[in-house]
Amino acid sequence: MTINKKVLLALLGVSLLQVTPSHANSVQSTPATTVYVDDRPLQLAAQPLLLEGTALVPMRQLFEAQGVELSWNASSKTVTATKNDMVLTYRIGELAATINSKTLSLNVPGQIVEGNTMIPLRFVSEALGCTVKWDALTRTIRIISRNDFFTTVLSGVNLRSKPDSSEASPSLRLIPADEKIHVIREVNALWLEVHTKDNLTGYISAKPKYSDYTSSSLVERQGDELIAYGEKFLGTPYEFGAASGQTSTFDCSSFVGEVFRHTLSIDLPRVSYDQAKEARKVGLNELRKGDLLFFSARGLEIGHVAIYAGNNKLLHTFSKERGVHFDTLDDKWQKRFVTARRLF
Repeated sequence: MTINKKVLLALLGVSLLQVTPSHANSVQSTPATTVYVDDRPLQLAAQPLLLEGTALVPMRQLFEAQGVELSWNASSKTVTATKNDMVLTYRIGELAATINSKTLSLNVPGQIVEGNTMIPLRFVSEALGCTVKWDALTRTIRIISRNDFFTTVLSGVNLRSKPDSSEASPSLRLIPADEKIHVIREVNALWLEVHTKDNLTGYISAKPKYSDYTSSSLVERQGDELIAYGEKFLGTPYEFGAASGQTSTFDCSSFVGEVFRHTLSIDLPRVSYDQAKEARKVGLNELRKGDLLFFSARGLEIGHVAIYAGNNKLLHTFSKERGVHFDTLDDKWQKRFVTARRLF
């Protein structure tokens, strides 16, 4: 994605420039792991640090790559960063900086640490209209631009205060179809943290029916979620023509239908022949977890369906003796293979 002017200047909060002074301040600090601008990790010259709860980060090489002009006064240890009509000036060690003559206060002064000029992240980024989030569990810093609204809502979805659809997480508002939102992060396989144009931050369902957002990490998580739910039915008896809407028995297509409906709210036709007409065709060499594989059976061109479980494994049911079980996608199955379909 293209990083706009606000984000470029917000990056001042992540770092400024590297210098090599004759001495460096001794700083007791705790390392962070990664800094993101929106969903993109920043490749920094030195590890971000936490000092008294404030993140300090370097970034000469990144700022210059984004077209920001930097000047450094070694005698006064003052940096000036210019982008279009915005100018930031800061003297290392002080508790104030200026943007276009506006004074900004810092909680912690900038430091020179092991030859890197480190400056507090939050004070500049928030002053320029971006949001900064700190995830203590993963030790991750995220700078969120409020102008990158690339994800489209496909079906009306509730913006919730927590990643939870229960009454404990009230809806902030309904986001209608076609509205653009900014995805801050993937909470897990089923929830996204998002920001709206009316300046609300909350959580929406990550299920594919609700938005066009996708990523390799979300696909992997959702594949894992599908298989984890399907595994709950291992050993459940096979019954040809098993009734939909119940989980005490399955045939191959009712099992697949239950797993996709419950996990990702994807509604499939009842029988495997019709399921094989859904979504995008993929080859055996392209398979990923959660793809559907269709096979000939009972004299029919397509008479059986299975879920690809990764590592050359199938999750399916066709046997009264075994019920729902895992199989290897071996030569026996490959000889009967007809097509594979990707639904998410």
